[in-house]
Amino acid sequence: MNRTNNRIQNERPLKKGHFSKVSTAYSFLSSRHGPVPDVFIDQIITLYRQAGWWKSPDAERDHVRRIIAGSHCFLVALENDELVGMGRVISDGESDAYIQDVTVKTTCRKKGIGTQIVKRLVKRIEADGLKWIGLIAERNTHAFYERIGFKKMPDSIPLLIEIP
Repeated sequence: MNRTNNRIQNERPLKKGHFSKVSTAYSFLSSRHGPVPDVFIDQIITLYRQAGWWKSPDAERDHVRRIIAGSHCFLVALENDELVGMGRVISDGESDAYIQDVTVKTTCRKKGIGTQIVKRLVKRIEADGLKWIGLIAERNTHAFYERIGFKKMPDSIPLLIEIP
């Protein structure tokens, strides 16, 4: 990987022995600067479904827009104008923050995109003055987060209540 400005150049194999440079750009989405384009909203819905977080076929664009608007920040990774990864932070803006919904398109994994998403979210949270950052590592992803610096919380167990 080569770094240039706010982009990371990844080498992607085209054919055996041939590589092309693919540039990954990272951008925070905000509804304060106008509506997020439908094409990005649709790609976010696709990422949520690919991750197994949304099973309903009737996900609405307005629902995703409310998720973006209600987040402390929402970061996307783009390659050639295609959304290939995302992550977001929920927070009260004063005491603590939680990273969630970090995922990368299956065909784009193992290139450092997820690591960059988490590192950029942490940097943003720190810049906003928050010092306590938590997350729930699902499906055996704890090793990924530990490599970035997260540690298991002693005497803590994540709990959930689902309301039908």
